[in-house]
Amino acid sequence: MKRFEVIMAGGGGTRFWPLSRKRQPKQLLNITGGDIMLNEAIKRLDSLVEREDVYIVTNEEQQKLLKELLVGGIPFKNILVEPAARNTAPCVLYAASVLKKEHGDGVMCVFPADHHIGNPSEYQRVIARAAKIAEETEQIVTIGIRPTFPATGYGYISQGEGWEKDVWKVRQFVEKPCLEKAEEYVKSGEFFWNSGVFVFRISTILKAFERYLPEMAGQMEHLMQAWQTEQWDTMLKGLYPQLQSISIDYGIMERAEHVLVMEGDYGWSDVGSFDALDAVYTPDGQNNISIGESLLIDSKGCIVRSEEKLIALIGVEDLVVVEAKDAILVCPKAQAQDAKRAVEALQSQGKTQYL
Repeated sequence: MKRFEVIMAGGGGTRFWPLSRKRQPKQLLNITGGDIMLNEAIKRLDSLVEREDVYIVTNEEQQKLLKELLVGGIPFKNILVEPAARNTAPCVLYAASVLKKEHGDGVMCVFPADHHIGNPSEYQRVIARAAKIAEETEQIVTIGIRPTFPATGYGYISQGEGWEKDVWKVRQFVEKPCLEKAEEYVKSGEFFWNSGVFVFRISTILKAFERYLPEMAGQMEHLMQAWQTEQWDTMLKGLYPQLQSISIDYGIMERAEHVLVMEGDYGWSDVGSFDALDAVYTPDGQNNISIGESLLIDSKGCIVRSEEKLIALIGVEDLVVVEAKDAILVCPKAQAQDAKRAVEALQSQGKTQYL
């Protein structure tokens, strides 16, 4: 059975402001020093999925730049544009519906566009096994990451009865918990971080939508009648914004009966904010991470990224300093995830030129 890779690449990456902007968000930035994160996600699975079978779901604002930056071998028609952000469930349904129209059935592997993988070969092994399980059993397979600390910024998956080695039935999906709950989850040894990776047959996920989100499934079926016709753009812009805004976790995964979680031990990081760059870069002897031109004197535990200017720090600890062409972010490392608050404030003040 043919395998397809679907990459969700429409997010804003607000916790990486001022580098991440609406027109060029985190997934279209070179965070690791290799390539933009989206291209790295594609290249990681070159041994498993042909590039002509890679589909990318993005938004209108990012579409033009995506054409310029996207790695070769992916047909232009495989870039699916959402006219409005409606969360991950409509995104997955959109891609699955297009794949059904063009290919019938197959194994659909869904990934975020902006994660870092430290061990690509192990990652490939895990995804290949998940694809085989999905093909042979019609199970929905998700990949879980063993938590290394009580994170409150991730969703969790509770493992149930063992299914195969390193594979369990899912007992429960849990949204981002408070610190006390996160500590309980880690201590129990029975929870995973939700990596946002899902593998299933196209037919399996479409049946799940018909059962658990029937209104959305019906709206999408009506929309797909216009696929590859002159009415497509008009229909898409008219109907897609009417779809319920709901995550695939809430809409399908928490309700579906045949969901498995497979452990993924391959050096995963969502690189969600600047304080997570230690998953990509090795700190120096003073636990500093410096990217670009910098001068650090008597400074410890700092994260510095410069685009054009030299950044000098003297006698400070645990700071994040990020310079973009038109903005500079300075905050305690412990509040690095609050960069999104700057985005919200700029939006409310109408200073959209910085977004």
